Amino acid sequence: MGIVVTRQLLLLSAALGLCLAAQARAQETADPREAPTRQPDLLQTPPVPSADLQDRGTTPPPPSTEAASTNPDEVQFTADQLDYDYENDVVTAAGEVRLNRRSDRLRADRIVWNRKTGKVVAEGNIVIVNPEGDAAYGDRIELTDTLKDGAVENMLVVLEAGGRIAAQRGRRDNGIITVENAAYTPCAVTDSEGCPKEPSWKITARRVVYDPGKKRIRYTGARISVFGFASVPLPAFSHPVGGTSDDGFLTPDLRYDRTNGFQIALPYFFSLAPNRDLTLTPRVFTDTLPMLQGEYRALESFGAYRVTAYGTYSRRADDLTVPVTPATSSNDFRGYLDAVGRFQLSPEWSASTSLRLATDRTFLRRYDISRDDRLRNNIRVERIDQDSYFSINAWGVQTLRAGERQGLQPFVLPELDYRRRMDDGMLGGRFEFQLNTLALARSEGQDSQRAFTSARWDLRKLTNWGQEVTFTAYARADAYNTNDTLSTTVASYRGDEGFRFRGIAAAAVDVKWPLVGELFGGSQRITPRVQIVAAPRLENLAVPNEDARAVDLEDSNLFALNRFPGYDRFEDSTRFTWGVDYSLYLPGFSVDANVGQSYRLSSRPTIFPEGTGLTGRVSDIVGRTVVRFRDFVSFTHRYRLDKDGLAFRRNEIDATVGSRSTYLQLGYLRLNRNIGPSLEDLQDREEARIGARVQIARFWSVSGATLVDLTDRDEDVLSQSDGFEPVRHRLGVTYEDDCLRLGVTWRRYYETTGDAQRGSSYLLTLAFKNLGR
Repeated sequence: MGIVVTRQLLLLSAALGLCLAAQARAQETADPREAPTRQPDLLQTPPVPSADLQDRGTTPPPPSTEAASTNPDEVQFTADQLDYDYENDVVTAAGEVRLNRRSDRLRADRIVWNRKTGKVVAEGNIVIVNPEGDAAYGDRIELTDTLKDGAVENMLVVLEAGGRIAAQRGRRDNGIITVENAAYTPCAVTDSEGCPKEPSWKITARRVVYDPGKKRIRYTGARISVFGFASVPLPAFSHPVGGTSDDGFLTPDLRYDRTNGFQIALPYFFSLAPNRDLTLTPRVFTDTLPMLQGEYRALESFGAYRVTAYGTYSRRADDLTVPVTPATSSNDFRGYLDAVGRFQLSPEWSASTSLRLATDRTFLRRYDISRDDRLRNNIRVERIDQDSYFSINAWGVQTLRAGERQGLQPFVLPELDYRRRMDDGMLGGRFEFQLNTLALARSEGQDSQRAFTSARWDLRKLTNWGQEVTFTAYARADAYNTNDTLSTTVASYRGDEGFRFRGIAAAAVDVKWPLVGELFGGSQRITPRVQIVAAPRLENLAVPNEDARAVDLEDSNLFALNRFPGYDRFEDSTRFTWGVDYSLYLPGFSVDANVGQSYRLSSRPTIFPEGTGLTGRVSDIVGRTVVRFRDFVSFTHRYRLDKDGLAFRRNEIDATVGSRSTYLQLGYLRLNRNIGPSLEDLQDREEARIGARVQIARFWSVSGATLVDLTDRDEDVLSQSDGFEPVRHRLGVTYEDDCLRLGVTWRRYYETTGDAQRGSSYLLTLAFKNLGR
């Protein structure tokens, strides 16, 4: 809505140039006259209504069917009638006059060239089409035969890329183009029945002047109107030409919430270069001090990056368990830094970074920037080719959780990972080798370093009966060094102090037998699957567990060689796993499902925590079912059933019903694993999610979403919830057509942490499509 977005008005003055230039080229002659015809002074013209953006009802001229001339400047000319007045030296062409030169096409009812005065006049249903497909319409065009000056009346330009520009009058004097009573809109000007209507928004200007010498466009009396009645004046302004952005204001942001009161943000855009820009956004609140936001973006030949920063001075508290009062808090600088970048240094080498840092734990929630409770920072260098991968990775974590110590959060400097694969020339299998090192440290907790090298061989064969058999062999050698192990409260995560070495080996055979046939006019596939994995006993607890804590049996890891995530734990057992995959495909309908279970041959105790579904010799039963009906229904159910009583230990449902415009989304998750409170990564929870969107009219919709915490003391003994605790709600009303989006959204959060208070917030959204940087 600001200065920067009005560069599209450049097309208005360019459109006049299109009309003049195309008409002039069509009338080129070997006997030009230099004396320009004087045009009336447009400044004395009385006010007229705004330009007409509706279609003119004139058909654009089709491309010429004649063979192109070898001379690109030659004009192909046709007319129903051609007259020459020898006495007055006037040439007149009338009746479906058509001119074609290069890729420009012109149509008019009548063209008159006065060779004495040098005036060229085109009248009646004028249409000019340029090579890009833009069509310019006019009632009357006057030119001098010097091709430098001229005027056009009742001009309309319909752009091939969308949008239209109109002006009641325009002229060009000595190369300076001036248009009067101009209008621009990218919106539709007719309704669904083809009847004329007011566009959703348009920009009008009393005068637009383009000076090619200064390469700048100036506007006078500009306004932007919405639905034909809401009109916002724009001050006199100018900007350079050339298809690049310029400095100026962007669309303001309006919102209200309980913590900060009413907020208005007015971004200002700086175009530093064609590939670099800076946006400064002052945010003013009624209930707290202002905040400044800055965003710098750059696009280089080798990559791109973005840096966003927030800064303010407000009251904050270090103790988030007490109310924020002058006695429990103090004024201080508060802010947030968010930087991302990716650089392609060569076809193989690349570098990326993601940095997120906050001055305190409630800043992001207080100002509704993010609801994240942990910020991860990462710097990575990678090399990737067809058969190898290498990365150097460093990362650190900042916690925003109340009661969680920052000193216990890990940082890694560095992690190195190298992998290479190659074909086995003897048996037809494939080898994959890996080398990995990790140095992990904490300022107030346990430190550890890890290095390992591994080799894996896979061979896939198809039998004469159609079975798919995969043989796998795996070997790995580990070295660990651990310090300050007593700082870790969970004993199974510590490992032993000092250096430790470990060897890992495993072998597996995996057999699938797809059975395919017809059913109900479609096809079905039943695939029984059997896997045998053998691995010797390991001293897993002698090394620390940093990356394999959140273990849980599910359909995605049932047939994995190691069902622990990460590298620090490896499943040391000989086991037999069975499963069945089922698929049914009918026209517009499909079902994909699987179910499976495993059995350990050894009776010795396992290192899996109780409640993960893997502690007994017989595992729990896991599965997944996916049902789809056209684009209308999508249903996914993941589950884990207790092996003894078939109770649900994991029950997860995600469903979507409806079309793209009107739909209902449902989500439900319950983890009922009965794991002790010491293992924070495996705590039980229960929640429900509901989202919906209803298209109540062609351009109007209502949408909403809610998240409810259903966890109670049956799932988590430390939970303070009563089993129905709302987390957040959202409800919005939106108008959206082909060029305008207008909406009001209400959001409510139900948790207070420090100065991030629970309460409602309201957001007003106004976006002009096809109008931006």
